[in-house]
Amino acid sequence: MEAARGKTPKKPAVKKGFPRNLKEPVGVYCRVRPLSFPDQECSCIEVISSTTVQFHPPEGYYKVNRTGNDKETQYSFKQVFGSYTTQQELFDTVAKPLVDDLIHGKNGLLFTYGVTGSGKTHTMTGSPGEAGLLPRCLKMIFNSIGPYQAKRYVFKSNDRNSMEIQCEVDALLERQKREATPNPKTPSAKRQVDPDFADIINVQECCKVDQVDEDCVYGVFVSYIEIYNNYIYDLLEEVPFDPIKTRLPQSKILREDKNHNMYVAGCTQVEVKSTEEAFEVFWRGQTKRRIANTHLNQESSRSHSVFNIKLVKAPLDADGDNVLQEKEHIMVSQLFLVDLAGSERTNRTKAEGNRLREAGNINQSLMKLRTCMEILRENQMYGMNKMVPYRDSKLTHLFKNYFDGEGKVRMIVCVNPKTTDYEENLQVMRFAEVTQEVEVTRAVDKTTYGLLSGRRFRNQIRGGLIGDEALVSEVGLQSFPPLPLCEILDINDEQTLPRLIESLEKRHQLRQMMTDEFTRQANAFSALLQEFENAVRNKENYSQGQLSEKERLISGQNLEIERLEKKNKTLEHKVEILEKTASIYEKDKRNLQQELETQNQQLQRHISEQCRLETRLQGMVAEMTTKWQKECDRRVAATQLEMQNQLWVKDEKLKQLKAIVTEPKMEKPQRPSRERDRVQDKAARRSASASPAGDVYKTRGGGQAVQFTGIETLKQQSPGGCTHSRGVLLLFSNRKRSLSAAAALAQPDGLESELTDVETRCSMAVEMRAGSQLGPGYQHHAQPKRKKP
Repeated sequence: MEAARGKTPKKPAVKKGFPRNLKEPVGVYCRVRPLSFPDQECSCIEVISSTTVQFHPPEGYYKVNRTGNDKETQYSFKQVFGSYTTQQELFDTVAKPLVDDLIHGKNGLLFTYGVTGSGKTHTMTGSPGEAGLLPRCLKMIFNSIGPYQAKRYVFKSNDRNSMEIQCEVDALLERQKREATPNPKTPSAKRQVDPDFADIINVQECCKVDQVDEDCVYGVFVSYIEIYNNYIYDLLEEVPFDPIKTRLPQSKILREDKNHNMYVAGCTQVEVKSTEEAFEVFWRGQTKRRIANTHLNQESSRSHSVFNIKLVKAPLDADGDNVLQEKEHIMVSQLFLVDLAGSERTNRTKAEGNRLREAGNINQSLMKLRTCMEILRENQMYGMNKMVPYRDSKLTHLFKNYFDGEGKVRMIVCVNPKTTDYEENLQVMRFAEVTQEVEVTRAVDKTTYGLLSGRRFRNQIRGGLIGDEALVSEVGLQSFPPLPLCEILDINDEQTLPRLIESLEKRHQLRQMMTDEFTRQANAFSALLQEFENAVRNKENYSQGQLSEKERLISGQNLEIERLEKKNKTLEHKVEILEKTASIYEKDKRNLQQELETQNQQLQRHISEQCRLETRLQGMVAEMTTKWQKECDRRVAATQLEMQNQLWVKDEKLKQLKAIVTEPKMEKPQRPSRERDRVQDKAARRSASASPAGDVYKTRGGGQAVQFTGIETLKQQSPGGCTHSRGVLLLFSNRKRSLSAAAALAQPDGLESELTDVETRCSMAVEMRAGSQLGPGYQHHAQPKRKKP
């Protein structure tokens, strides 16, 4: 292709390792769809010549896209088909050479590519009154090989992408078996054509391959798959109806056969004998294909459809009667007709949900195809050895053999000239530009079988001669003696005619002898043939008995299979119930495990909390123990000190009593005032600590209260003759007060004051702390209360 803004650079010189005569480029054709409403829509594509189209950008396109270049662009193809091109013209140019190669044992690949709504499906399938490429290919195949087709089930496909040959007897038994089934899967040639596609396959033009090998027999097998979301599904697979459990179609896988060709494992292959049968199979699969209504197309293909036509060819034996029973002489060729899903932009289709995911997968698979084409072109043009990523997509992986030289590759680029599809069409053109620069290896003609040609025709001639005369004429005339010269030059010649008569009589006798011998041999042969027919009949009866026995065995096995299937369904139902029960138990188990873990965590937290509390309590106990131990020691020391003070007070009292009793009645010397005050203060404190200040009562809070019983004033005179007084709290007990009163009554008047003063001093206790600022009588109120521990 070449554009107006610049030509594609020329290819470099081909290296020595790439012979050009064995390679050919991929044939890329362009078909322009006519506008639906020519008066209302504008076209952005113009067909300039039979090989070139020109694109006109719509108004305002480059202003919106800011490319700065509004020139027209031209693209070149192998051939361009305008909007008025018929289906027959397109078929004669593109598909007919592929069908010719198919019948001669070569493979082919044809696919349509373009945006959604560009006419790909119409080009491939067609419409009523306008048959597409697919029905025309089928029509041409059966018009060419119709008289040379093998009987049904002579060829049999296996799971390894190869074919096997069955003898006539096995094929006959299989035909009888298939025809005995109530609903045969293989379509019948006697069935009427479905009116839904009767107009589509009605092809008026009769196409036929000129040179067909008449010494071979042919068989046609078709298969139909779709690639949806990068998964392969068999559109011809019969899924059994299960009322209990609905089964979804199973995805197929790609495998490689012994010849390194890719194929779909387990794909259904149906043998067909006419165009009607083949298209009926195609139509049955077409109803299962995934299509959807989008904003751009009411029936948009959401998958890549691949229709495969497999032609099997095998030679006749040397006599031209039967198929040669040698597997290595089978020749298999294939023609893939691929209808690619349309490339589209999601913002234009307004797709959502599944449609959006489908569009993404379609664009991704087409992008992988374009990537493979680009790498193939680079490897071929520049001698590089990059790995082509065929395995990234099922579409490219399936057809990698064709791009590596397994057959011809043709692509029809369908474009819609609407201005709204301008940008998508540019992307399609760029892909087509890359594709047609890729070269594939030409398929090499396969070797012949080493048998003489014309075997079928000679067999027909031998079968056309009947009767004894024909056999004698063919076999015995060459052994007769030659006739003498029959030319008579003289009227008087009497030797020529007798010699001729004698020779004719000898020939007649020999002929009669040969006829008799032939009759005898024919009778003997008839007897042998009768014996052979009897033997064959007996063998056939034996075979029929064996066949009936096998059929009974098969029917018994079928009943057993049905019983096992019912049992299997019951067990599956039980298994499903058990699975649901197990799932419930598993859920309960998980819940209980979670609850147990939660409780274990709570228990661990509780244990750790208890450990911390225990440690804290132990610390508090130790602290309280130490505190109470100190308090006890302090109280013991205080008690000991109090007891010592009490003992001292008692000793002082005894000493004073002893001194009072024993001292003479004489005037005592007065101590100094400070010394006397200090001694009196000590005596008061000791007296206060030795005897209670009053009655003691227990309070409601657990403490003690003291009730004072009296107040006494103590007067003292200093050595200087100055008299002063201190208020002293005198604590009298009732007992001592009574004793003092009794002693006063017993003593005379002169001694009453003195005795009273002595008893009073003996029975009182002066309590006053050293350094107190209060008087002796108010010392008790200055003591602070002891705090509770």
